[in-house]
Amino acid sequence: MTEFARALDGYLRHVAIERGLSSNTQAAYRRDLAGYLSWLEARGVRSWPDVTPHVIGEYLQSLASRAEKPLTASSRSRLLSSIRGLHRFLVDEGECELDPTADLVAPKLPRRLPKAITVDQMVALIDAAGSESEVQMRDRALLELLYATGARISEVVGLNVDDVTAEDRLIRVRGKGGKQRIVPLGSFAREALDAYLVRVRPLFSSRGAATPALFLGPRGGRLSRQSAWLVVKAAAERANLVGEISPHTFRHSFATHLLAGGADVRVVQELLGHSSVSTTQIYTLVTVDTLRESYANAHPRARATKP
Repeated sequence: MTEFARALDGYLRHVAIERGLSSNTQAAYRRDLAGYLSWLEARGVRSWPDVTPHVIGEYLQSLASRAEKPLTASSRSRLLSSIRGLHRFLVDEGECELDPTADLVAPKLPRRLPKAITVDQMVALIDAAGSESEVQMRDRALLELLYATGARISEVVGLNVDDVTAEDRLIRVRGKGGKQRIVPLGSFAREALDAYLVRVRPLFSSRGAATPALFLGPRGGRLSRQSAWLVVKAAAERANLVGEISPHTFRHSFATHLLAGGADVRVVQELLGHSSVSTTQIYTLVTVDTLRESYANAHPRARATKP
């Protein structure tokens, strides 16, 4: 095993055990770093002291300028983050004295505002799920929960029955890296969830092996992320909503609507499970832009110019 291969294995064990990253994130790190280390070896670099900022810059530039599928700025930024993590690990472990990524600057990314839908559109989307059949009642509870909590779709399908606290109307959500947060449930979500738990889940559960999962498929197994995504897509189509509507639309709308209603950004940060308030503050840009547009359209002297 080469020096690079040993380092990669050690780093992946580190992110899995010490940082508790998900298997998907670990796979992404392995993919990114395996390509990086292969490029170094093909270029004749055989030891860590030979890896300089210039070498890493050449690697990123080669990916940006390649003829077939050049890497975008956002992908290069993510890749640099993976490479930086590896080199910091090597310094911490005493494998290297210097970190060649210390002074490297990530590519500047264009500001991308989250896509949210209006409150009326959200109501129409949830109502489009229906509430007559067992599957419709489950779907409505799923959609109400997505909007009420702002949770990621993976977090919602990963919920267990015990994560819902009936007396306090709270729900325990497990986020990235195994971090837990407590999110309150509104009356609409609570009512839809109660109906599902009483009238639907016992029926679905009787058809499969015992599982603690909150949301089940008709055969009794835990609802998959793909199936939950299809629930959102089908409801959006029935509600005649144009544009791409995904489970993450619920998360964006949750944050945007809370801030527009006057919620403190740090409260929204806690509810979303963001580790940094700067991640949440992008939603304040959405509400400020909306405020500016409303003012410009409504105020009689907002656009007037002096004669």
